[in-house]
Amino acid sequence: MKLRLSVALLFMFVTASAIAQIPALERVEPAFWWVGMKNPKLQLIVHGNQIASRSVKLNYPGVRLAQVHQVENSNYLFLDIEISATAKPGLFTIAFAKAGTKNIEYQYELKERNRSPNRAQGVTSKDLIYLIMPDRFSNGDPSNDSKPGMLETAVNRDSIYYRHGGDIQGVMNHLDYLKDLGVTTIWLTPEIENDEPQASYHGYAVTDHYKTDPRYGNNQLYKQYVEKCHAIGLKVIKDLVHNHVGTEHWFIKDMPMKSWVHQWPTYTQSNFRDAAVMDPHASPVDRKTMLDGWFDHRMADMNESNPYVQNYLTQNHIWWIEYAGVDGFRLDTYPYNDAAYMADWARKIKAEFPHFSIFGETLVWSVPNQAYFTQGNTVNRGFDTHLPGITDGQIKDGIFEALNGKDGWTDGVNRLYSILAQDFLYQDATRNVVFLDNHDMSRFYSMVNEDFSKFKAGMALLLTMRGIPQLYYGDEILMKNFSNPDGLVRLDFPGGWAGDKSNKFTQDGRTGKENEAFNYVRALANFRKQSSALQTGKLMQYIPAKGIYVYFRYDAQQTVMVAYNSNAKDETLNTERFAERTKGFTAGINVTTSQQLASIQNISIPAKTTLVIELKK
Repeated sequence: MKLRLSVALLFMFVTASAIAQIPALERVEPAFWWVGMKNPKLQLIVHGNQIASRSVKLNYPGVRLAQVHQVENSNYLFLDIEISATAKPGLFTIAFAKAGTKNIEYQYELKERNRSPNRAQGVTSKDLIYLIMPDRFSNGDPSNDSKPGMLETAVNRDSIYYRHGGDIQGVMNHLDYLKDLGVTTIWLTPEIENDEPQASYHGYAVTDHYKTDPRYGNNQLYKQYVEKCHAIGLKVIKDLVHNHVGTEHWFIKDMPMKSWVHQWPTYTQSNFRDAAVMDPHASPVDRKTMLDGWFDHRMADMNESNPYVQNYLTQNHIWWIEYAGVDGFRLDTYPYNDAAYMADWARKIKAEFPHFSIFGETLVWSVPNQAYFTQGNTVNRGFDTHLPGITDGQIKDGIFEALNGKDGWTDGVNRLYSILAQDFLYQDATRNVVFLDNHDMSRFYSMVNEDFSKFKAGMALLLTMRGIPQLYYGDEILMKNFSNPDGLVRLDFPGGWAGDKSNKFTQDGRTGKENEAFNYVRALANFRKQSSALQTGKLMQYIPAKGIYVYFRYDAQQTVMVAYNSNAKDETLNTERFAERTKGFTAGINVTTSQQLASIQNISIPAKTTLVIELKK
């Protein structure tokens, strides 16, 4: 409660108490821009000591200062700039003048756009995403582990709450490992600055939108990381948070206006009930609390109905795409955002980068609830979100039920079948990201009680499912733990630090079972890289019978049969029932073992096993 009050009071008092500490021109954001953008309009945020007392002038061919906005806080100006199609790359001076004082000048640069074809290329169902928490993956540069002047300087690998020293260079050092595994796309949890006093490693409380956290590297290194990924055929997803920022953010400590964040008389946390957003019978109070309540005391909830906030966030995200060339965005806490703004944001992103990919974290409790947030107005929302895909938590839950549940009319494998049967609710379910775990939930291997047969069965279902599959770092080597607390599922990848007792990045450093798991995932992932049926083919599923669930992925070039036996004993599957899909095929190859099946008429399936069979004539 005290924090919310202090943040509200902060706006009223910081300008009086901290004027002497703010430079005459503290920053201009974005610090530079590009010619040739589809949208000719740009809004600069200017922060400096009483900067609003100054007039603004600029003179550059093709660039016009359309309007200067003064806001409640005199330490800010917002400049509306129009950049014509005829403007050329170059430098020009923005002058801030005041009678009797020397002009303050800022050299603004317009750059040429980089139109290389391997930038902003999009992430699709042809890809396999690998999710990494940079602080916990590998320490490639120990010199940046602790940075003087930041609020959290301690490094302690023995604690799940402190920073451990992993960084961007550490990820770059292991790109060959990921390529060998069969990964095509890397998603890092937010690598931009989180200068918060505690647990800053997670990255979801940004304190500077334009700055890579110095404990991970810098902007130049991040750009090099993206370029290195592209050079070897890997794509990059950047993780964004629209909904909130850290309370140590520079524009929270000195807010432009009271309406910059959602204000409450006392600290009010979100009720975290997504149903209140879509419920036709919902209380307006419940809806407002869901959307405008804060996520945490240390996470200020941004007011996305404020046009200045909208411009700031949208331009920042366009800036990162053009600057670094990333290929997709994962949108954190998507249901908590202002829907109208998010739809407008998505349109503006796609206007500049037509092939760019976007998917939103939903983590809601039913397929209709997920589909509600996706594009196309497919569930009678009366509104198009322009969000292509979501994190498909329902598929995850369905796979867990298939692996752990008991066979029943709506239980066991029938749950997964029923969830997929609801794909009609999406405009295109293949844009959804399917997964078994991530940094906010218990690890997959623990969720199947460390049953190795279930582990392999689940991985086979994940990597043959429609959509864009995602692994969480360490899944492939059987990393485990329950998210109680979350830090237990965010442990270090063994071998990522000099002096580690074992190096799981190498075959020799892994145990026999870990190598078996790694090789199993690698076999499926690399088969998927070459399989048109698994990448873009159709899916046809059959009603489960006697605990066995069968579906096919197919196109004109290839047919892959997936059969999961959920029973505790081995079964023999007669395939006569699937004649419409097996017609013309007489044999097959077990994808994970390379075993030849001379006949597919009757197939033996071990207990708790998923067979992936490429059909042959």
